[in-house]
Amino acid sequence: MSLEARTVTESEYPSWLRAVNTGFLRPPTVTEGEVASRLPHTDLARTQGVFDGERCVASFRSFAQELTVVGGAAVPSDAVTNVTVSPTHRRRGLLSRMMATDLAAAKERGDVVATLIAAEYPIYGRYGFGPATWTTEWEIDVPRAGLDPRWSGPSAADGGRIDLVDGAEVRKLGPALHDRLRARQHGVVSRGDRWWQLNTGEDVPIPGSWTEPFYAVYRNADGEADGLLAYRADDKWSDAKQPLNRASVLGLIAETPAAERALWHFVCSIDWVTTVRSGYRAPDDLLPLLLPDPRAARVVTQADWMWVRVLDVVRALEARTYAAPATLTLDVHDPAGLSGGRFRLDASPDGASCTPTTERADLALDVRELGTLYLGDESVLRLAALGRIDELTPGAAAVADGVFRAGRRAWCPDVF
Repeated sequence: MSLEARTVTESEYPSWLRAVNTGFLRPPTVTEGEVASRLPHTDLARTQGVFDGERCVASFRSFAQELTVVGGAAVPSDAVTNVTVSPTHRRRGLLSRMMATDLAAAKERGDVVATLIAAEYPIYGRYGFGPATWTTEWEIDVPRAGLDPRWSGPSAADGGRIDLVDGAEVRKLGPALHDRLRARQHGVVSRGDRWWQLNTGEDVPIPGSWTEPFYAVYRNADGEADGLLAYRADDKWSDAKQPLNRASVLGLIAETPAAERALWHFVCSIDWVTTVRSGYRAPDDLLPLLLPDPRAARVVTQADWMWVRVLDVVRALEARTYAAPATLTLDVHDPAGLSGGRFRLDASPDGASCTPTTERADLALDVRELGTLYLGDESVLRLAALGRIDELTPGAAAVADGVFRAGRRAWCPDVF
């Protein structure tokens, strides 16, 4: 029987969702309640499946997203998710078929990039994606950290305060705070209402799967919310009846450094908490260095995070700003034929002009390397040393390195 790749109909959605669960090694049972919860928020026109008879054996979905680039502009992105191939149907090119269909549609729509969080590193480079952000997770030994155990909140000079709130309040305050964050932090992606519903327990697709966390809001001297923290805590005691509880941060976003520092200090000062897991943070987060003893925070995770695939070189490179003024000609190779060519980039801290050209190239690179460089988190010199960028004009790699790099690391706080 032949395998048919197609967009999924409403009647096929339960089978598609079963394939998603199978691919991610979750229980394959799909309830009517789960379908009723998820289906209204799924764009079936962007939901693909491969069917072996009536059974869905591969899944793929994308949705509209905005990505903040260096300088604060947002570009339209094709966010890829729910990618699976059942273990019975691997190595048959099913993912390649679905990916080609989706990226061609994204290009036609006018999306500037595609994004995804890669479950496995080796898969997505062959489709033109490159790792563009990285993430770090720390575990803090609170007694060793050196923070003042008498701390009871932001200082009087700061004028701020921290309040515990519930999920309903988070849904009111969170979207505007996140939008202010993504206006200045490159790598952050947009969040729709659905994100806030799922992450505050308003909509729980699988009954019994939700545990209410604690929410803390930092308010500045004017009473405005400048930071938001979500965390859960376990219940662990030593044999001597001493508390050994761990607080696990689910998310911390802050518009100002004062809010960020205050929220970290807060979670590290909760009675009975002796260990804090930071959750996935930017590699240059304030967290380790704000501790009097930064060695109290040990790295437990260091990994690539969001991958970027450039679909429109001109619009992508013109959307961001650059650390220094320079003119570079880039020869971009794209085996899929979506975005390759030779381009002259006139870059500056205020913006850029990018135009197709026939001029001699300074650098030659694959589109996946352009994705890796796009958010300013990787070194051109490093990629050249690895043989992944060809320097055609002597010194061009050093110039490009100074142009593309950003002052702070790119950070994507979400998984999608």
